[in-house]
Amino acid sequence: MHYYLLGGFTANTTLAHICRDNGLLLHIHRVILAVIDRQKNHGIHFLVLEKALHMSGGDHIHSDTVVGKLEGEREITLGFVDLVCDDFVEQDRSCSIYFIQY
Repeated sequence: MHYYLLGGFTANTTLAHICRDNGLLLHIHRVILAVIDRQKNHGIHFLVLEKALHMSGGDHIHSDTVVGKLEGEREITLGFVDLVCDDFVEQDRSCSIYFIQY
């Protein structure tokens, strides 16, 4: 398990290579993300961080929960799950998806 916001994306990429060389998946935890998300105007959306994480080699991300200590609405959280799991997402500015995502 790697705390990617603390360790950084470079460390994440290195760990991803090590895990693949040894037949392991890299589980990513989003520690301190709740601190970032509580600030409504921080400029970094969770989906941006998540996409960068997957591009740097993360296989599985421990994200926000629908219930529990983290804030958020159920529909928004489930929408994140759908976007993350899709292989291809069309551009849809009405949903704040500004470019095609693979």
